[in-house]
Amino acid sequence: MTTRESWNHATRNHNAHKGDQAAFLRNGGDTLFDEEFQLLGDLQGRTLLHLQCNAGQDTLCLARRGAVVTGVDFSSEAIGFARGLSRDTQLPAQFVEADALDWLEETSQRFDVAFSSYGAVGWLPDLTRWARGLARVLNPGGRFVYVEFHPLVWSVGKTLRLDGDDYFAATPFVEPVGDYVMASGAALGALTPAPSVENTIPATSWQYGLGQVVTALAQAGLVLETLVEWPYSNGCKVHASLVPDGPRRWKWPEGCARVPLMFGVVVRRA
Repeated sequence: MTTRESWNHATRNHNAHKGDQAAFLRNGGDTLFDEEFQLLGDLQGRTLLHLQCNAGQDTLCLARRGAVVTGVDFSSEAIGFARGLSRDTQLPAQFVEADALDWLEETSQRFDVAFSSYGAVGWLPDLTRWARGLARVLNPGGRFVYVEFHPLVWSVGKTLRLDGDDYFAATPFVEPVGDYVMASGAALGALTPAPSVENTIPATSWQYGLGQVVTALAQAGLVLETLVEWPYSNGCKVHASLVPDGPRRWKWPEGCARVPLMFGVVVRRA
C-alpha cells in the first residue's frame, strides 16, 4: 500500500526536524492546543482513543493529562517512534499499528473519549465506516472530539483566488505526503535544520466537505453537541500565503476575508 509507505517516509522527514522530542516532553513541553483542551474537557481517568495518532506526541500529552490512552495508526514508522517516545518519557500509552477502519470494526476495546486532529479523515476512503466504527467503540455517553483543517482551505489557490481544489471533488487525490513540518517551522516543532529527503511515493487522499463529515457522524447515531469554526490554523501552515499569528498559529494576511481555516466537532453516543 503506497499510502502507508509514503507516510512512513514523511514521518521520518517530520521527526528529523524536531530534535530531542523525549527531552522536550520530559521538560514539560506540550504539542496540544487550547482549542483541543476546550473541546476535550477533563480527561482524568478516562479511557481515550487517539485515532490516526501519527508518531504519538499528542497522544502522550493526552496521557499526561490523566487519560488512559490508546493510539492507533497505520504507519509502522509512526507507531515505532511513538512506542520509543513513550518508553523514553515514561508516559504510558498503548500504541497499535493497524488500518483505522478495520480496527474500529474489529476491536473489543471501548472508550469514554475518542479524538482525532489535523489531517485525519481525508486519508480514509469511507466516511460511513469511519463514523459507524467510532459509534461502535464509544461507551454510552462517550464523546468523539475532532479538530481539523477546514476543507475550504484547499480550494484557495496560490493567488488567493478560488482556483485550487474543487470543494466537491469526488475523485481521490494522488500525490506524495509533503514535509509540512519543515514548511511550518517552529510553529509545528521544527527546531533543527535537518534536510528533507524527497518523497516520491504516491499517497491517496479524499476531499470531504464539512457537511459530509457531520452528516456521516449523525447518520451513525451520534448526537451533535458542538460545531465550531476558527479563522486561523494551529501549527501547520496550510497555505503558503498565511502569516504568523503568535508563535504556533497562522492567519490570513491583512486584506483577505477571514474564511475558516479550522473546524471542531463534538458528538456523543446516546
